Amino acid sequence: MKINGKEIKLENETVLSGILEDQGFNLLKIAVMKNGDIVSKAEYDKTLINDNDSLEVVSFVGGGWWKLYLMV
Repeated sequence: MKINGKEIKLENETVLSGILEDQGFNLLKIAVMKNGDIVSKAEYDKTLINDNDSLEVVSFVGGGWWKLYLMV
């Protein structure tokens, strides 16, 4: 599977929230797309990820204006 273009090997299907936490993301400050579709926060614990999936994770960063940055 890929997260922001980085290859990550999954042995088994895994819940999205577990992958994100393992990768150090703060679940309260991110938005996630799975294979091009936005995943709502309410679905993080229900969404299964397999080795063929691709995730894009963006983080909201403050500093006067809200900005959307890709996390690398």
